[in-house]
Amino acid sequence: MHSNHLLLEEPIRMASILEPSKATFSAMTKIVGTLGPRSRSVEVISACLKAGMSVARFDFSWGDAEYHQETLENLKAAIKATKKLCAVMLDTVGAEMQVVNRSEKAITLKGDDKVILTPDQGQEATSEVLPINFAGLSKAVKKGDTIFIGQYLFTGSETTSVWLEVDEVKSEDVVCVIKNSATLAGSLFTLHASQIRIDLPTLSDKDKQVISTWGVQNKIDFISLSYTRHAEDVREAREFLSKLGDLSQTQIFAKIENVEGLTHFDEILQEADGIILSRGNLGIDLPPEKVFLFQKSAVYQCNMAGKPAVVTRVVDSMTDNLRPTRAEATDVANAVLDGCDAILLGAETLRGLYPIETISTVGKICAEAEKVSNQDLYFKKTVKYVGEPMSHLESIASSAVRAAIKVKASVIICFTSSGRAARLIAKYRPTMPVLSVVIPRLKTNQLKWSFTGAFEARQSLIVRGLFPLLADPRHAAESTNATNESVLKVALDHGKASGVIKSHDRIVVCQKVGDASVVKIIELED
Repeated sequence: MHSNHLLLEEPIRMASILEPSKATFSAMTKIVGTLGPRSRSVEVISACLKAGMSVARFDFSWGDAEYHQETLENLKAAIKATKKLCAVMLDTVGAEMQVVNRSEKAITLKGDDKVILTPDQGQEATSEVLPINFAGLSKAVKKGDTIFIGQYLFTGSETTSVWLEVDEVKSEDVVCVIKNSATLAGSLFTLHASQIRIDLPTLSDKDKQVISTWGVQNKIDFISLSYTRHAEDVREAREFLSKLGDLSQTQIFAKIENVEGLTHFDEILQEADGIILSRGNLGIDLPPEKVFLFQKSAVYQCNMAGKPAVVTRVVDSMTDNLRPTRAEATDVANAVLDGCDAILLGAETLRGLYPIETISTVGKICAEAEKVSNQDLYFKKTVKYVGEPMSHLESIASSAVRAAIKVKASVIICFTSSGRAARLIAKYRPTMPVLSVVIPRLKTNQLKWSFTGAFEARQSLIVRGLFPLLADPRHAAESTNATNESVLKVALDHGKASGVIKSHDRIVVCQKVGDASVVKIIELED
């Protein structure tokens, strides 16, 4: 994998840093928010949407389908109230090991003491015994191996997370030495064995049941495939989705969480629709000094492939605090400068005290970072990587971006039915927003008629710089100039209402006219 270097275009004037941040159309980088106990009411979700959340993540590691359905109904009500589109992401459990704490009593573990990990889930969780949901751990580990346990996800805090060292294996039990004192609270603790192959399926029976019921019922836009380790994991998931009607359109985002997934990253990227860099677990498997290298390399490869890269675990401290640490704020900015498409917030919005403020703060940091990213260098690198001869669509997309930059256009408008053309334009990271006007197509299964377009529009909500608009199905994406004038007016009116288009602005429009693809520049009058 190659690393990518995004440099600032020019030295920053110190005085400019003291100037107040200007309100902008929106950060180009998208924000995925995990909905849960602290963020599931209509009021809070509405505020999250207004703050910048464009994808709502539902984590099935905890909570049942009924609980998540209530949350989703509240999301629908919030979308209707705010008139803001939001996509739905289902996060699978996958090959996740968990400590079973049915009593939900806090468990205090003291350094240098011993604790037994047992597959006997009938036992009560105590400071001496921790029942787990995996019977094969004793066969996978050996003396000296490292195991991490944390609430929800390993946080890195030595008061809420603990690391263990395997001392001996007794039949199916694993005896460990506690390396740091900690108190584990709540019902769910994630267990991660560092650099150990765990023989659990990537798509579990529980995952399949949830997807085929809750997922089908709600026509989910994305699946976050936890613990993706091989390209075959993605292929199997896609095969499963292909048999579930509308979910054949659902995009699969491979979640890279361990060294095994990292080792097979190239082949996974080829199969997946996008990548989630799960830095929580990955930060345990990798030495700390190597995490940033993987992030830069992985994001670069996603960028060149034109597939969204999502970075997780950026502002953990905002779970309990109103402001991020200085290191976290810098981390968010560096993820944007690296080229990520979206920031995924987990515990910060799921059980954090300040879900709305977290989304708003991350959005502001992203917007500031976007202002100083070196788009010219990025564009040249992307063109060089793609090489020649370019495909027809790739040539049109890069030409549209080049034209928009040269004429200092305020926005690029792209008419599309599949969303592919708009995503290709976004791949070249224009400095201005891309309004993706998704024009529905009529289709039939010989029993009923239906329109495509809704999936394509919502799936743009995780791509950096893409802002979808679902058009009237009576307008075709591939037609004569005249028939597209009215839908162009709708797009322009939407841009004006959003504050991104003003009088005398130049606009670049990308559309198909007959068999030809056309890039045109228009200048608005008063």
